[in-house]
Amino acid sequence: MTSPYSMDLRGRVVDAVKEEGLSCHQAAARFKIGATTAIRWLRRERETGSAAPAKMGGYKPRRISGDHHEWLVSRCRDGSGPSRSPN
Repeated sequence: MTSPYSMDLRGRVVDAVKEEGLSCHQAAARFKIGATTAIRWLRRERETGSAAPAKMGGYKPRRISGDHHEWLVSRCRDGSGPSRSPN
């Protein structure tokens, strides 16, 4: 996974559009980023007051827990896993 662009760059793009009157496409060309990226940053700044990146990733349980964990461990110990037919 790549890391988000710096807040410095985001701020310069937003300032170029808001203070200098550039379009999102012109600001994107100046700072060598995608036009869609500039448009999203301006939208985020308008909606939330900041062009800061949103949280990356999400909740992902690290391991199996609870009753399912106990069932799986006992099944593995008993050797009652899926049977394989020899080829």
